[in-house]
Amino acid sequence: MTASATRPGRRPNVIVVLTDQQRWDTTGVAGNPADVTPEFDRIARTGTHVETAITPQPVCAPARAALQTGRWATATGVFRNGLPLPPELPTLAGSFAAAGYTTGYLGKWHLAGDDAGAGPVAPEARGGYQRWLASALLEFTSDAYRTVLYDEAGQPVRLPGYRSDALIDAAIRFVADHDGETPFLLFLSLLEPHHQNATDDYPAPEGYRERYAGRWLPPDLAALAAGAPQGGAPRHLGGYLGQIKRVDEGVGRLRDALRSLGAEDRTVLAWTADHGSHFRTRNAEYKRSAHDASVRVPLALTGPGFTGGGRITHPVSTVDLVPTLLEAAGVPVPEGVQGRSFLPLLGGGTDPGRPESVFVQISESQIGRAVRTRRWKYAVTAPGADPWNEPDADRYVESELYDLAADPYELDNLAGLDSHREIAGRLRAALLDWLTRAGERPAAGGG
Repeated sequence: MTASATRPGRRPNVIVVLTDQQRWDTTGVAGNPADVTPEFDRIARTGTHVETAITPQPVCAPARAALQTGRWATATGVFRNGLPLPPELPTLAGSFAAAGYTTGYLGKWHLAGDDAGAGPVAPEARGGYQRWLASALLEFTSDAYRTVLYDEAGQPVRLPGYRSDALIDAAIRFVADHDGETPFLLFLSLLEPHHQNATDDYPAPEGYRERYAGRWLPPDLAALAAGAPQGGAPRHLGGYLGQIKRVDEGVGRLRDALRSLGAEDRTVLAWTADHGSHFRTRNAEYKRSAHDASVRVPLALTGPGFTGGGRITHPVSTVDLVPTLLEAAGVPVPEGVQGRSFLPLLGGGTDPGRPESVFVQISESQIGRAVRTRRWKYAVTAPGADPWNEPDADRYVESELYDLAADPYELDNLAGLDSHREIAGRLRAALLDWLTRAGERPAAGGG
């Protein structure tokens, strides 16, 4: 049942909360023992929890382009950071606005292109959002206690408080100002728990780093952190978890505001991340790899049509979020959207036409591609290709194969083993099919 069907005549409000660089296993429902996400866990347990949510691209701008359009990064043209979202593409905001919604964007944008600079974003580059308080690159116009955004006129606005609190306070004001007969779409794009670029640190609020230092080290980081530069994960995880804890508390306040306005039951809220973080254990930086640490993200939804939706165990790409939210609100899905609504999977449902695997594109560090099923991860890379200037390739070679049932943190690469040649062949065929689905060049795969 769609959300619009639950309240005839009144389409629901929609809020998307996007964190930056949040691993899937930071949440309690994923087994994290540090208890930093009680609010996310409540949303997941009482609403709909996508247990295996995979970003279509473990790089900021490409992932965000997919979340605004429901298209693969290569289809949007934003296959790496620094490229602008083409203004002619249909977007989430444009579709909701056409259906009579008021649309608003708060926080980090990262889709204006390098030429736009780090601060204000021109109206034509805002993805169709009507209300605007954002920064092209929030990591460069703010730090933990100095949050500078730009309003609809391009003027700087400094918000008081810790950065995620400041943005959530702005979101609460938006909800209070716009909850009425006209429904709204609000996209709240936080920077946390991304590192602060200038200092390569995770500045949590006072006392929060100390609260979580030494509390949790996932198996991949425990095995690989010794080879990472500057102390890597053990040095940074306290601040990283502290940032997530404060975000979780803020989302709780946002939901309290919805309750106080009587709007909770008519508001869909989705919480996810653009990508994860491997803390420099797989390459020279934090993401841009096929590993779950980079590509697997939290995803939970609540509100009309999603409350009581239960656990979705089938792997789902976050490129599917656009058509899911549009369908849930009874808003037409634009032609050209490549994601697939996961509403049929709610409540234990099935979707017979859905592929077994999800697809990942990787840029900047490599031209890489991967597929992930419930059990397997298969990845390829393009030798000799230019990952900064070429969106895809015509030849790939097999680079990784992981049995996630036996090796969930991908420490034992099975690529090239005779014992796994048959499964590698099946996954290679699935990957080649995905290249066609995504509109990429025909490729020779997996040699």
